[in-house]
Amino acid sequence: MITILDKQQLHLTILRLSNQLMENHLHLNELVFIGLQPRGVQVSKMMVDNIQQLYPGEKVAYGILDITFYRDDIRQELRVASKTEIPFSIEGKKVILIDDVLYTGRTIRAALDALQDFGRPQKVELCVLVDRRFNRELPIQPDYFGKAIDTVFSQKVKVEWDKEQVILY
Repeated sequence: MITILDKQQLHLTILRLSNQLMENHLHLNELVFIGLQPRGVQVSKMMVDNIQQLYPGEKVAYGILDITFYRDDIRQELRVASKTEIPFSIEGKKVILIDDVLYTGRTIRAALDALQDFGRPQKVELCVLVDRRFNRELPIQPDYFGKAIDTVFSQKVKVEWDKEQVILY
């Protein structure tokens, strides 16, 4: 087991990602932040909290998206759906999808399909905490990433929120 990000590095990485997003997007009124259920929710909440501190008094459009029934591997195992909460239209907005680990790209493909049920965004960008660069099965790349690592398929990357760390095992 190898620690990729310890507690301090994890918090600094999330703060850096929040700042990077706002460097590229100066106006919150054109942005929508969507955390992917289940593992992207914690990252997205922390990022949205950071952004809210950068822009006090302004409304941050934040929602969570469950992609369970949009996955192409749903037949392989029984899955229990989580909730989706997107209480606004994404029509014509810049959507920032946020997840914890980008691995094969299949979760993001499913998220892109699911987003279409909520309107047609102007643009979609992807922000991930950890990018497992060489394990992609689909041509999906992050616009923002906290840490890029090289792994093999047998390895696992896990964000342990209770211990506030990211490990490789």
